Amino acid sequence: MRYLPKFKPLGLNSCYPTMKGFRFSKFVPQKDEDKNTFEQLLDIFLQLVTMTGGDAAEALSWLTDLDKRYNMTKPGYGIGDFIDDLKSKGYLDEKKGNGEIKITGKAEQSIRKNALEEIFGKLKRGKGGQHKTNHTGPGEERGTDRRPFAFGDNLDQIALTDSLRNAQINHGFSGDFLLTEDDLEVVESEMRTQTSTVLMIDISHSMILYGEDRITPAKKVAMALAELVKTRYPKDTLDVIVFGNDAWQIEIKDLPYLQVGPYHTNTVAGLELAMNLLRRRKNPNKQIFMITDGKPTCLKVGIKYYKNSFGIDSKILKETLKLAAQCRRLKIPVTTFMIASDPYLKEFVKEFTKVNNGNAYYSNLQGLGHLIFEDYRRNRTKRF
Repeated sequence: MRYLPKFKPLGLNSCYPTMKGFRFSKFVPQKDEDKNTFEQLLDIFLQLVTMTGGDAAEALSWLTDLDKRYNMTKPGYGIGDFIDDLKSKGYLDEKKGNGEIKITGKAEQSIRKNALEEIFGKLKRGKGGQHKTNHTGPGEERGTDRRPFAFGDNLDQIALTDSLRNAQINHGFSGDFLLTEDDLEVVESEMRTQTSTVLMIDISHSMILYGEDRITPAKKVAMALAELVKTRYPKDTLDVIVFGNDAWQIEIKDLPYLQVGPYHTNTVAGLELAMNLLRRRKNPNKQIFMITDGKPTCLKVGIKYYKNSFGIDSKILKETLKLAAQCRRLKIPVTTFMIASDPYLKEFVKEFTKVNNGNAYYSNLQGLGHLIFEDYRRNRTKRF
């Protein structure tokens, strides 16, 4: 009998390696036994609402079809009962007269919380409004670095467990317990800063081309980042802008309703708006995150649009790099998250990043959220 080592499934199908190849079987995700039927359906419904651009009626239609196929409800509790519960619990609002249904502010907040949990995992809430820097000192937040005790250190900085372990190692376990100054270790405390971030989301038509939905993961990342800032760093600021032929700011509550349009990619307009927003912020740390899947293809010259989707247009590139350099002079790093891997696109991002002295990532959709979170947290450890 051939031995098949088991691994945790990584996708829709579980995969077991054999000597000759792989054996696939259907992956059935475990149900959360702590959630009742309503809560389980609510999670699916909120995901569908995000995918439909906030269209509650379409999301419920999809949910009904899924229930028909996979029997998600239990006997005695159907989708109709679920809809009634959505209304009574404040997730859905039905207009009298025309029967139009819309999600409420409570549902929008739940979508953001779910996105935060899905993308960033369970984060322990700490004292809000500040971030770590590279500078150690009498800060309020305990770090992770350890060092020997020195005269002048506060007693509350002493790492008790580490110090007791050092005493046992240095003096043994026999006889009276002995703890000396040389055994003491302290935890470095860290100064903290505030930061202002602008998140740019590409809504050009390419974000849904070739059968791949790129806008939904981008929206989820934006909602997760917004909820993270709002709950854990309330003194930070986060502005969200979208850019197609033009660029405009959107409210965080409007993120579930965001959809792509028949647009080109006016990166210049997005950067100009982002810089204008950051000029109004008083925080010393400022940064721009840009989620895109393509190159800049559009400029607005006066009242007309200059467009070229074929390759990298030198006129558009020049204006884009000019703004990258301007951001660098203002000490505003731009971190580009490119959801594509075409060689000529990488060359554009490489040149843009070099001029700005920022960062660039070439990510698949699944890893996008983790990259943004790590970069957001890492940038909080330095002053730009």
